[in-house]
Amino acid sequence: MNAMTVTNFREACGAQAPLTWIDAAGARLAVMRRGRGFPVVCLHAIGHGARDFEMLANLAGNEYEIVAVDWPGQGSSPPDGTPPGAAHYADIVIAALDALKIERAILIGNSIGGAASIIAAAAKPERVAALVLCDSGGLVKLNGFAKFFIGRMVAFFRAGEQGKQWFPRAYRFYYRRIVLPRRAARAQRERIVAAGMEMAQLLRQAWESFAEPEADIRRLVPTITCPVWIAWARGDRVIPWMLCRAAARRFPNRRITLFRGGHSAFLENPERFAKGFRAFAKKALK
Repeated sequence: MNAMTVTNFREACGAQAPLTWIDAAGARLAVMRRGRGFPVVCLHAIGHGARDFEMLANLAGNEYEIVAVDWPGQGSSPPDGTPPGAAHYADIVIAALDALKIERAILIGNSIGGAASIIAAAAKPERVAALVLCDSGGLVKLNGFAKFFIGRMVAFFRAGEQGKQWFPRAYRFYYRRIVLPRRAARAQRERIVAAGMEMAQLLRQAWESFAEPEADIRRLVPTITCPVWIAWARGDRVIPWMLCRAAARRFPNRRITLFRGGHSAFLENPERFAKGFRAFAKKALK
């Protein structure tokens, strides 16, 4: 398997043509824009890509423009030379709004994208009309158990980085049985799995960042006054709802919906998620 083939796997997960290219916080980003209504900026989980939100773009309706970003080194976006982390990604989000000339948007964030959207909303509340948090990072207390689990995930992805022969099979199992088990997510799940070896280094770096003290952003939750829809996959074993529930309930203006699935309701329950999103966004934008 040559380098070009591997890169094509990564690009297949990300923004698809026609693309918009922007420069934001030192990163060159590929962006997928679909629709013409109120902007909805979509921020994917680590190792995924903007294509996670392709189904949402087809289902959201004419009132919304889905703006899905490939994080640096993911999808079609080249690496930016900075290790992944929620704070860095939040800087990218704010700069991307400027580059795209978006004054105000709804942010949809999944996993690290959720943590980045919380930080961005706390820093620039006037730019964020509402938040949709899908199995968001940053809401778990970094106790001994959490740090142990993170350490195991770091070791797992380091094995992929080192080219261990067993890693592709284990990564496939991880995604098919744990992260995105629902049938609706199959197409994007298989693209993510195919890119696993290439993404292992970035995944290892991201998981290392999750153990840093600044990864715990629960202190920001009470400061987020915009409407927040917490759309969580109830079967998540990576960021379990029971570990985030207490923090999530501290958002002052929240709505909580639990979905069947592993980590990404918009991929695993696209029709129900889109219906819930339309109802939430209509009320949030009144």
